[in-house]
Amino acid sequence: MTRPILVIGRRGQVAFELRRALLPLGQVIALDRRSEPAVDLADPDSIVAALRQIRPAVIVNAAAYTAVDRAEAEPQLAEKINATAPGILAEETRRLGTGLIHYSTDYVFAGDGDRPYREDDPTGPQSVYGRTKLAGEEAIRASGCDHWILRTAWVYGARGKNFLLTMLRLLREKERIGVVADQSGTPTWSRVIAETTAQMLARRAVSDTCGTYHLTCTGATTWHGFADAIRRRGIDAGLLPETAARIDPITTADYPTPARRPAWSVLDTGKLTATFGLTPPAWDTALALCLEELAGQSSPPQTRL
Repeated sequence: MTRPILVIGRRGQVAFELRRALLPLGQVIALDRRSEPAVDLADPDSIVAALRQIRPAVIVNAAAYTAVDRAEAEPQLAEKINATAPGILAEETRRLGTGLIHYSTDYVFAGDGDRPYREDDPTGPQSVYGRTKLAGEEAIRASGCDHWILRTAWVYGARGKNFLLTMLRLLREKERIGVVADQSGTPTWSRVIAETTAQMLARRAVSDTCGTYHLTCTGATTWHGFADAIRRRGIDAGLLPETAARIDPITTADYPTPARRPAWSVLDTGKLTATFGLTPPAWDTALALCLEELAGQSSPPQTRL
């Protein structure tokens, strides 16, 4: 690519991994509120100015308002970042004649299913976060720009704030932990998201494969099952002592939160495989690789997609 790839977001879990994964495809520029030029998704003028200055070959939006519970008290800010900003990005993408890659969420679904959700299944978000993310999807589609909307779920990584790092801390500090066992989904390593995105771009043009795709690891578990795997594999990797906290299953009702979470969040990745020939790794395999890297191996293992 002669023009750069623009990643919106620099410090987030997925954005950090994208900066490395996309490098084989060309120059990568990552912008956020603190960069020069700055991109603040709550400030439409900053979005337009940066895109018109850089004129990227592809725009990858890895930034969002992701504080699910806080969004219930800050719906207007969540709307600006998750709904209005993607629409502006999409309009500028169309004007520039380029492609937009945008990450969305399993929270656009109601969570009352009994099989993995497909891309064309009816949506029904149950939270401000889910509703604003769905509105962002709809704005992108309505713009007519070339785009990939990549829905993912239960994202974790070696940096930032996420379930994995929280569990590792609590497992060291506590004697017992209660973790919800009646919500099902697929833990997805941020590196899998970034590497899959890069391989999609390497194989097919956005303009030729425009649409919505589900991008998660494969398989499913509960939050309790995820926590238990973190404990077991964390001990194996030397990150946790054998005396790490015991994990007790609890219900959603036992742990009330401001935002309602989907009870069923499993996404079907078959369309991704059929279109690009890519099959993401099983969630527990990716977790083991991430924990090995956290344990400080000199040569971090690479996922095999």
